[in-house]
Amino acid sequence: MIGHGGSFETRSPGASAPPADARDAATRLIARHTRRFPNLEPAELSEAGLDPRDAAFAHAIADACVRRWLTLRFLLERCLSRPWWKVEPKVQAALLVGAAQLLLLDRVPTHAAIDETVEWAKRNVRPGAGGMVNAVLRALAKARGSEGSGDRVLRERATLGRDELPLSDGRALVLAEPILPDDPMTRLAVATSLPEWHVRRWAKRHGYDWCRYQALHTLVPPPTVLNVGHLELPLPADAPVEPHDAPGHVVWTGSRAALVGLLRDRADVWAQDAGSALCVGAAGDERPALIVDACAGRGTKTRQLAAVFPDARIVATDVDDTRRAVLAAALGRHPRVEVVEPRRLRERCDGRTDLAVLDVPCSNSGVLARRAEARYRLGDRQLERLAATQRQIIADAIPLLSPRGRILYSTCSLEPEENEAQVAWAARWHGFAQTGGGRREPTGTPGAPAREYRDGSFAALLAR
Repeated sequence: MIGHGGSFETRSPGASAPPADARDAATRLIARHTRRFPNLEPAELSEAGLDPRDAAFAHAIADACVRRWLTLRFLLERCLSRPWWKVEPKVQAALLVGAAQLLLLDRVPTHAAIDETVEWAKRNVRPGAGGMVNAVLRALAKARGSEGSGDRVLRERATLGRDELPLSDGRALVLAEPILPDDPMTRLAVATSLPEWHVRRWAKRHGYDWCRYQALHTLVPPPTVLNVGHLELPLPADAPVEPHDAPGHVVWTGSRAALVGLLRDRADVWAQDAGSALCVGAAGDERPALIVDACAGRGTKTRQLAAVFPDARIVATDVDDTRRAVLAAALGRHPRVEVVEPRRLRERCDGRTDLAVLDVPCSNSGVLARRAEARYRLGDRQLERLAATQRQIIADAIPLLSPRGRILYSTCSLEPEENEAQVAWAARWHGFAQTGGGRREPTGTPGAPAREYRDGSFAALLAR
């Protein structure tokens, strides 16, 4: 079955491959992505007509394609007779889906991965496209190291050598020959599917070892972490959870259906990574009467705010209509939470807000393991655009503040332009000083226990 992070439970030796419908669902989703790349956005995979096992397989393929897009593209380009950008989007999608099965998923028979992908190309592109897909995937299969059985060859521990691909469980797929780039920085970018611009930027700021750790972290399938720091009743004794290194958190190990049931029935537990929860903790000593959650999203931090500040009234909003509808459905009946449209914030809260929580839109560079599609969007222009938006959100929040009001600014970014630089801007132009918070780096690498996993985040409590 598929877990929250998109991992796939492998089939026993000799088991037959899942039917083509699972591959079709995955390939159709990736085909939509190929038209947008590198500007990928989260997209739902259609599970129509799929049983749970096939749906899990489809999700595993799609996740592998998105998470390792640049890795797969690099290897596929070596087998192509034309540049990647000249390959039409649907054929790109078929090649990515076939390559993901050949290289990244356990116990998918080579013949099934190739044959079903070829048939998809014939049906959904044109008959002649199947020949090209067949030739490229067979060449890619030869580039994969194999023993007499033709199965993948794995190393127990990845070393980032030129002849291997690091896997999400800490092992490495051995290639038939050393074909990854000579330059260590370029090789790290290819092996972990990060833009080279991003890798070199991190290494320049923090050094190669830090960069290597964080790049490998982005390959980890993120566990489902629950915030249990505000329980009114203990969890059931048989609840499928394991300890997490962060106090007040546990790792969920059960099914998605069981998790949905738990979260539906219990208001005192919710899914929230430990890194995300630390942001609200930066304001834990405050005693606000009115809190504005101005970028509330789907309400995770809103729920946490209500638990941490039991005497506060909370007004929450989001500029996105869909997210705000989810927010209203989740918390609209909470006795101390009011969900409003953004345009109503001023009339409801001007000059009366004791804590304005600004969990601003950001590059997501601290959560690339959880938001795999975000890794391809990051660049100078995006950072400039995001930084301008973040400053505007800070400026818009200032009139809401009461005389003793504070701003709690937070991101899930590791980039100083979105974090420390914004605090400095607020100090220079608006007289704020940082009184709490800081940056939390992501933790957890491939193969490490789920209890060690944490997203990256930044928070700053600003006062005048």
